Amino acid sequence: MKNGVDAEQQSTRAGTTNETASPARRWQKYAQISGWGMYVPHQVVPNERFVELGLDTSNEWIATRTGIERRRVVGDHEATSDMAVRAAKDALRVADMHPNELDLILIATCTPDHIMPSTAALVQDRLGAKNAGAMDLNAACAGFVYALSTGVSYIESGRAKNVLVVGADELSTHLDWKDRSTCVLFGDGAGAVVLHASDEPGVMATTMGSDGSGAGLLTIKAGSRNRQHGARHKNNGKNGTNGAPAMSDDYYLRMNGPQVFRWATQMMARAAEKVITSSGLTVGQVDLFIPHQANARILETTARRLGVPIEKVFSNLKDYGNTSAASIPIALCEAIQSGRVKAGDNLVLASFGAGLTWAALAMRWGVAVDMQVSRWKPLGRGVEERVAAVRSVSRRLGWRVRGEIDKRFRKDDDGK
Repeated sequence: MKNGVDAEQQSTRAGTTNETASPARRWQKYAQISGWGMYVPHQVVPNERFVELGLDTSNEWIATRTGIERRRVVGDHEATSDMAVRAAKDALRVADMHPNELDLILIATCTPDHIMPSTAALVQDRLGAKNAGAMDLNAACAGFVYALSTGVSYIESGRAKNVLVVGADELSTHLDWKDRSTCVLFGDGAGAVVLHASDEPGVMATTMGSDGSGAGLLTIKAGSRNRQHGARHKNNGKNGTNGAPAMSDDYYLRMNGPQVFRWATQMMARAAEKVITSSGLTVGQVDLFIPHQANARILETTARRLGVPIEKVFSNLKDYGNTSAASIPIALCEAIQSGRVKAGDNLVLASFGAGLTWAALAMRWGVAVDMQVSRWKPLGRGVEERVAAVRSVSRRLGWRVRGEIDKRFRKDDDGK
């Protein structure tokens, strides 16, 4: 695959024996998922809402062409970081891990709170993860698998033991709610996993790729949530026409749907096939395929190209729509909740996004999903969260006090 990056693990694999490779990997840790969590906003937008907004559409038209029946959208004061923190806290609870144990926080998002600072830095502060580095990663809808692959590399190289990976996006703030071709497709949400170093195989193979020649097929040309906050609720059509000036077209998501569809179905299948082969598996040994939840026809076509039976494909598209970087981690969480994942299962994740970008990952699930949590744990976590909040406020106050002191000294110096 051109313009791709592959990481292939050559040790214990299903269906293969490679005794010569094992000694070379003894020193190296594997990356396994030990915690998972998700969050979606409370506001539900059913397909009927678009009819109420005056669009030439219907519930049946949207559902039959996309597979989507409803989606969640953020409230006026709910940011990407807010969703990311909620999902992250749940993932840390499942992993039974204190935020101070994290070495790195990776936030996959194309809708950050600000251009800078990073959303990851805001999440790090609110979690109280004082020992963690933090950075954002933008590969659009492919971002979570990109970030997961990056976290895996940190663990396998020995540079990190525990990594928090979050996919979070609020694309509803960039939708033109009068454009039927895009506004019916997207929703908001966040999903998170905790990666930890293990002696047992977990992630077996990854691949990432990009083709910038297709950059114009799916774009948002300008604006973070913060920069457009004053304009985005005036008249993007979400609440109907109210006479307010329209937002600049550069703030809207624009997509060439037919070309993206053709490219996505081919590339996502190729990427998934690549990691299946690299991990030493066959398609028949894949227990669950979790693709990016973009469109029901894309999921079905990709599965058919790959040769995966549709009953092995997980989809929650009808409830959430396309949540961009949050799509796969939310689907993973719901697959676990519904009993579709158990220890020893072989999972394949595959995604595509603007850029154009694509990524896939093959892993063997290594932890029990029915772990019992002590009744005292929630109490302890509540105390830890309050401590983190107090620490955040006190440090922010400290920066403010130092700033005022600096101003006072500068005034004194200017008066001399």
